[in-house]
Amino acid sequence: MENFEMVEKLREKTGVSYEEAKKILEEKNYDMLDAVIELERQGKVVAPKDGAYTAGASQDMENVKKFADAQKQYEKDCKKTSFKEFCRSLADFFRVLFRKSLEIDFNISKDNKKVASVPLLVLILLLIGFFWITVPLIIIGLFFGITYNFSGVDKVVVDVNEVCDKASQTAENIKNEFKKEEEQK
Repeated sequence: MENFEMVEKLREKTGVSYEEAKKILEEKNYDMLDAVIELERQGKVVAPKDGAYTAGASQDMENVKKFADAQKQYEKDCKKTSFKEFCRSLADFFRVLFRKSLEIDFNISKDNKKVASVPLLVLILLLIGFFWITVPLIIIGLFFGITYNFSGVDKVVVDVNEVCDKASQTAENIKNEFKKEEEQK
């Protein structure tokens, strides 16, 4: 490499002016490493964090670094999780589920007026603890014109509310058919 090219390379790698690069290289007999070390010592160049300089193309080194990072991430993703990590992820899942169950409300309405609204968590606990009481009460409520739906901060799946509406409509149809049969007798 000719002297002019070395000055340009040093200037490119360190960001110093052409005059400074030429002067320091002349002082160090055009030894690139000594010149960079001297610039560091003078405080004109910040030392690299990993303690290495490259004379090659910096783009190639960036690609190598990106590849190494991607490989580490891949190995981390593929690594088998320990029991402790599994428990932690399971706890995180239940924490999110618990939070969502408090954000979503189970609404009870009669004649399009909201009678009660309880967090979904309360409904779940009632279903778990008192299944044979809660389910019949919900079904009996349908026959007395009570409707149910879900609302909350997050978008509640429309299909669930459609099922609640269909259940209310089915109970209403059964009630109407029963009334017609009674009237015919």
